[in-house]
Amino acid sequence: MRNSLLLWAGLVAFLVDQVSKFLVVHVLRVAQGEIDVLPPLLVFKYGENRGINFGLFQGNSEAARWVLIGISLAICLGVLIWLSRATPTKFMQICGGLLIGGALGNVVDRVLYGYVLDFLNMSCCGINNPFVFNLADVFIFAGALGLVLFDGKKPS
Repeated sequence: MRNSLLLWAGLVAFLVDQVSKFLVVHVLRVAQGEIDVLPPLLVFKYGENRGINFGLFQGNSEAARWVLIGISLAICLGVLIWLSRATPTKFMQICGGLLIGGALGNVVDRVLYGYVLDFLNMSCCGINNPFVFNLADVFIFAGALGLVLFDGKKPS
């Protein structure tokens, strides 16, 4: 299969996200209190995100939940179609897989819980960051950035 690297990267990103959420939320029980990992640089802090990244577009309605699920699935399908029609580099396949795997990890959260489980908080240099995120968000951001910056086209 031509895009097998994309599928493997997506599967790994999805599994790493879901396992990390399970361990931090259900085993370490971060909802009962913050866990200082490497404060203030890395703190596990429980969050329920009903919006998109960094809690933007928060909505508590069922309609908003399903709209966000639909948008996420449409983006995954769009990236999959785009990369299957192109001749993506290995790096593009990995980036596409990261984006898709991360997005599907957050979709599973929305389906199971009604929100996305977040637990990572990072602050530095006297700036107290109030936002929490998860590894799926990291994979989505890194994958999208990689696809934009390294789309395989040579500059003209």
